[in-house]
Amino acid sequence: MTDTNHDIEQPDGRVPRRVIGTPSPATGTSLLGTDEHHAEGVADVPGVIPQNEQTARKGERVAALCFTVTFLAAVAFVVSYVAFQVGDVETTQVSTLALGGSLTLALLALAAGIVVWVRMVMPKYNLVQERHPMASGPEAREYVAETFLQGAAESGITKRPLLRRTLLLAAAPLGVLPLVLLRDLGPRYSDFPSKLRHTVWGEKTKDGKNRRLVVEGTGAPIRAADFNSPGGILSVVPEGYEHDLNALAKATLILIKFRPEEIKSGTNKNWTHDGIVAYSKICTHVGCPAALYEQTTHHILCPCHQSTFDAADGAKVIFGPAARPLPQLPIAVDNEGYLVATADFAVPPGPSFWERGDAEAEVRENGGHA
Repeated sequence: MTDTNHDIEQPDGRVPRRVIGTPSPATGTSLLGTDEHHAEGVADVPGVIPQNEQTARKGERVAALCFTVTFLAAVAFVVSYVAFQVGDVETTQVSTLALGGSLTLALLALAAGIVVWVRMVMPKYNLVQERHPMASGPEAREYVAETFLQGAAESGITKRPLLRRTLLLAAAPLGVLPLVLLRDLGPRYSDFPSKLRHTVWGEKTKDGKNRRLVVEGTGAPIRAADFNSPGGILSVVPEGYEHDLNALAKATLILIKFRPEEIKSGTNKNWTHDGIVAYSKICTHVGCPAALYEQTTHHILCPCHQSTFDAADGAKVIFGPAARPLPQLPIAVDNEGYLVATADFAVPPGPSFWERGDAEAEVRENGGHA
């Protein structure tokens, strides 16, 4: 009868299988498998000064502690990402502090562990760099001197002082140019509340009238009676600032015409005129132009990260990463029937991370009053 036992007999004298976690029974632990590369043989290598064993063990413990801290900090980073969600300024600050602190601790501990490993565990080397005479021979030096003097004479740098002096004069301001470019880094922090929170829509014209809405690109004012097709949309800028990029970065609008029954409760009807609503064109996520409009659903779409706003319901966010609605601008008509802005935005336009903190700073400066 055939033996059905599938157990394989171990040869006599064979070492039993090692349990995971127990030391290896191998006699050698060299990575290369030869005894000549063991740490005990480092002292025999010329120019190598092995570390003191006591110092090496201490460095091993310190480096291991640093690597353990790195692991714990990395775990804390992942936990912080899940635990601390963002939604307003306070929660964003807590999340940023937790993520930044844990990541900094992880990288710092990892770097410290590697430095301790190298300095306290690994051996030192005495290196001797051989240097050879680098001076050229007398013939070469004489040739270089003659060539230099010949070139200087041909250039006229010594013979023509006017060229020399004007060259130095031209080169002098070049060192100042990088300092001038520092102005392009942005406005000073002290100017943030006034420059980022407010737009030119809140300013009157020179004759004291409300500022008109004009079509972007043509600068033509918009007569409300002419903008009478439901579903129509226009990109609008403030009159007098058609070419001011700094002003347009915050003040550009999208103008949408609705039927009266299409406007929902989220829209401030007192800020509309005959079904015409004006919203900021600057997406509240990261500031991209939210200029795509779907007429059948009344959805405004930002093409950068697909934030979607309901134009019929106060431009509320219905999809995407944007955290707040597009601000609505109060509008009316002047004596000639042209659309004008009656006031500035009630809330800061633009991305939330750009202005919300500065708006709060202004409230604190005003003693708690907006």
